[in-house]
Amino acid sequence: MTLPPRQGLYDPELEHDACGLNFVADLHGRPSHKIIEHGLGALCALEHRGAAGSDPEVGDGSGILTQLPDALFREEVDFELPPLGQYATGIAFLPQEPSVAAEAKTEIQRIAVEEGLVVLGWREVAVRPEVIGAGARVTMPSLSQPFFTHSSGSLSGIELDRVLFIARKRFEHDIHLDAGPDEANEAMGGASSQHDGVYFPSLSARTIVYKGMLTTPQLGSFYDDLRDPRFESAIALVHSRFSTNTFPSWPLAHPYRLVAHNGEINTIKGNRNWMKARQSALESELFGDSLERAFPICTPGASDTAGFDEALELLTLSGYSLPEAILMMIPEPWENHQSMDPDRTAFYEY
Repeated sequence: MTLPPRQGLYDPELEHDACGLNFVADLHGRPSHKIIEHGLGALCALEHRGAAGSDPEVGDGSGILTQLPDALFREEVDFELPPLGQYATGIAFLPQEPSVAAEAKTEIQRIAVEEGLVVLGWREVAVRPEVIGAGARVTMPSLSQPFFTHSSGSLSGIELDRVLFIARKRFEHDIHLDAGPDEANEAMGGASSQHDGVYFPSLSARTIVYKGMLTTPQLGSFYDDLRDPRFESAIALVHSRFSTNTFPSWPLAHPYRLVAHNGEINTIKGNRNWMKARQSALESELFGDSLERAFPICTPGASDTAGFDEALELLTLSGYSLPEAILMMIPEPWENHQSMDPDRTAFYEY
């Protein structure tokens, strides 16, 4: 294969495989549907990196993270939305049984009000179950999309996301529903020991995640939104999953709220224990006295990447930039690095 010549940020000497994930972006930050198309195309190119079960139509999971498609949502909902940045949304994974899903919505609205949020309305997510395998259909959650804003009307962007972080943690940790002995409802809650009622792949004023127990070609066919030309974004993070240390389930597909990851984090038990031990000392002026309501930060029983994403999310919402937070999460081997700049060494020691 002949590689293209060096140009812009591309250098053929740095060419390498990226296992199971891709990232597409417009360098000028211009949202377009082309980015979504390129992202889904890049995802399909990763089909060989993902896994399938005995039924080749059932994948370990695939997904895409994008900016909020504001134009699409404004035309689709039957209620008024505030300016972009002042409202938040995400796709809720709810139990299959309609009456139990309705109970979950009631609980979501109750907790939202307690956290100072206003529920603007709900939108049903248009999907095509017929394009996915039988096993994925059996375990498929009920999908619904709430829209929130802050009761003050003054919070936007990351400030609104901090409130949503506490609310989402409470949605997932506090809502426990008796869905009966239905195997499908039990399988949907397989993200962890605590996800037996509600799970949000994302809940944000800035980004949204579409994912599921799907093969890479199925993602764009399953979610109607992703094929809609009104769906525009300047970024697209995609992932094809090959489950190694947890069984496949709808919530465990990637991306998560900030990351998509391929590989195993071998220190996962120690990391979780350290995070649990540190919870008693956690404080942030940006969260005030609300942070404790989000505990546990790392959801027990979730996958290694899910825990990593939860810790990274906490750091970024607490005021660290994303690059700084990543360096804190994945430091260089600095202890015996004799030529490292002293300031960098001090940063890693911190």
